[in-house]
Amino acid sequence: MHDKKLNILVTGANGQLGRCLRDAAAHSRNRFIFTDVSEIPGLETISLDITDKNTLDIVADSENVDIIVNCAGYTNVDRAEDEIRLAELLNHEAVANLAACARRRKALLIHISTDYIFDGGASSPIREDAVPSPLGVYGATKLAGEQAVVASACRYIIFRTAWLYSEYGRNFVKTMLALTAAHPVVKVVDDQVGTPTYGPDLARLIVDVIDGGKLDRTGIYNYAGEGVCSWYDFASEINSLAAHGCKVLPCSSADYPAKARRPHYSVLDKSLVKATFGIGIPRWTEPLKACIHKLTNEN
Repeated sequence: MHDKKLNILVTGANGQLGRCLRDAAAHSRNRFIFTDVSEIPGLETISLDITDKNTLDIVADSENVDIIVNCAGYTNVDRAEDEIRLAELLNHEAVANLAACARRRKALLIHISTDYIFDGGASSPIREDAVPSPLGVYGATKLAGEQAVVASACRYIIFRTAWLYSEYGRNFVKTMLALTAAHPVVKVVDDQVGTPTYGPDLARLIVDVIDGGKLDRTGIYNYAGEGVCSWYDFASEINSLAAHGCKVLPCSSADYPAKARRPHYSVLDKSLVKATFGIGIPRWTEPLKACIHKLTNEN
């Protein structure tokens, strides 16, 4: 299997992780087919709506797909509380379509999930076998997606990640760079802890699994940066690296009520992914330096 060129269908290829995956796959010997519902000028994209099962099957067959990497999803945590149907459609039903397609084609599905399937009540790093208990619609629909993958009996690798950021899309790092540049004082919650994950690091792992022939290591894995920080710590580090001179102050979640409840503790245990795939994971502050360097030099 490893001497033939694999055909890899990537969904959500114009989203944050999808863009990172495009970069990571640039020198792969395998063939990546990038799909999305949206177009970005200059990026080659096949139009594909994964909520449409028939079209998905037609595209997968015509491209002779061996692997599906699902980077699509509904990720607006607060808006999901109102747009329940849309979140359900993208995070659960569309994922069930991808799993069914993978099973029919005997393909592998690599699917991305989230720390938000847990309620944040833990006090030590959360292992893959911990019992999920989502607090909101986003987490509940992502959990339903995971369960659909497992129930489909397709071959799968699920990577649960957390606090994803990169040079692309909308994310906490880009928001904080804008806020700390524009305001003398910014308040950020300090009672939610987790680990920031750099999109290109996760994308490289996915490409490494595919190109390195590690496709038989199926199952569910946690992947996030190393270390622990609060959103306040994260924002302070961003402000410091950007040298914006803004004063970042801690506050509690109660001071900034959001539509959706967030887990207070989102630190994922990464020992399984490190042992299984033989990888090291950088401490969260290291890739952040690279990302901010890129973002501030590009502007």
